[in-house]
Amino acid sequence: MRLVILACLAALAVPQGAAAQDQLAQKDRDAAVKYLEETRSKFLASIDGLSDAQWTFKAGPDRWSIAEVAEHIAVSESLIMQLVTERIMKAPKVPADPARATDAKVIEVISDRSGKAQAPEMLKPTNRWPTRAALTQEFESARKRTIDYVRTTKDDLRGHAMAHPVMQTIDAYQWLLLLTAHSARHTAQIDEVKAAAGYPKSGSASR
Repeated sequence: MRLVILACLAALAVPQGAAAQDQLAQKDRDAAVKYLEETRSKFLASIDGLSDAQWTFKAGPDRWSIAEVAEHIAVSESLIMQLVTERIMKAPKVPADPARATDAKVIEVISDRSGKAQAPEMLKPTNRWPTRAALTQEFESARKRTIDYVRTTKDDLRGHAMAHPVMQTIDAYQWLLLLTAHSARHTAQIDEVKAAAGYPKSGSASR
C-alpha cells in the first residue's frame, strides 16, 4: 500500500499532459489571428464585383492579371501552411536566436512591394480553378484552417524554425506571419493592376 501511495504522489508531482500545454503566448496568438482576418477581408474585397474583363486584364504580356494574382495567393495559402505543419514542426527544435528577425520585420519585408521577386514554379498560376467562385472558396477554406490552427494549436511554434531565402532563419510562428503578409503583398499587387493604364473601369460583374 505504501508503494502505491508513493507512486500516486510521484505521479502528481510530474506535470501531466506536458505535450499539450499551450506553447504560444496569447498576445502572439491574438495578433496573428487579427492579421489573418484583416488580410482575408482585404483580399476578398479586392476581387469582389469585378467584371470578366477586369478579372483577366493584364497591364503587359509579362504581368499577371488579377485572376493570376488571386490564384497565387490561394495556392500559396495551402502550401505555406503545409510547410509549417508537415516540415517545420516535424524538424528538431532549435534554440532561441536573439539575432533572428522580429515579427514586425518579417511582416514589413514580406508585405513590401518595392522589391520584386520571382515566384517558385509550384506557386505560379496555372488556372488551377475553373471559376472565380471555386478559387475564392478554396482560399476561404484554406484561410479558415489557418486561423483555426493559430487559435487552437498547442504546437511550440517558437521552438521550430527554418531558413527563408530573404529573411534567413525564422520560426514557425513567423512563417505563419509570412503567409499572412504574403497575401497582403499580393493584394497590393491587385491594387496596382487596377491602377494600370488601360484597366477596364466598368463592366458587368461576374463570378
